[in-house]
Amino acid sequence: MKRDFILCSAARVFYRDGFQGASIDLIASEAGVSRQTIYNHYRDKEALLAAVVDDAFDRMMSSLFAVLATFPQSGENLEDDLVAFSIRMSRNCVYDPSTAFLRKVFQSDEDALPLGAKLCSTKGPAQGVPAIAAHLARLALAGDLVIEDPDLAARHYLALINADIHYHLLTGQSIDDSIIEQSSINGVRTFLMAFGKRA
Repeated sequence: MKRDFILCSAARVFYRDGFQGASIDLIASEAGVSRQTIYNHYRDKEALLAAVVDDAFDRMMSSLFAVLATFPQSGENLEDDLVAFSIRMSRNCVYDPSTAFLRKVFQSDEDALPLGAKLCSTKGPAQGVPAIAAHLARLALAGDLVIEDPDLAARHYLALINADIHYHLLTGQSIDDSIIEQSSINGVRTFLMAFGKRA
């Protein structure tokens, strides 16, 4: 229980102050524990950051795999079903408020929050690509999509459903449900133009 509280407090401090601005003393104060209590669990600040990131990834991946289980199973109403799935994935996994810390890790340079690039390549959304690729391959096998490389198609799908959202983030705008919905609609339509079955 105390470990969970330390991780939540550390996530708030790292999010607010970055890696360089955060200190074990600040985190201990935020958590209401002694500095020694933190060192009893983590050898240094980098180990604590790694634990915070691991914990956040575990929670995000639990949500992601629950949503992946709802991927469309057939080509009937594929556009509508894929849009609904995309909205669920964005709302519950990627742009849920609880993932704000991870988004900052992804977008930060190594000085602000180290480990980001290394972790992004081995954990998080990248783990969803093979699962989505498998679903797309199954739809292609049934003749509902035209796909030669399922992994490439999965990466394109994820890029397309997030394109409008990323534009809003880059221009300093906040993300709300209407933007998530429109980005999903636009992304799925474009994806199906490229990979949908030919008439």
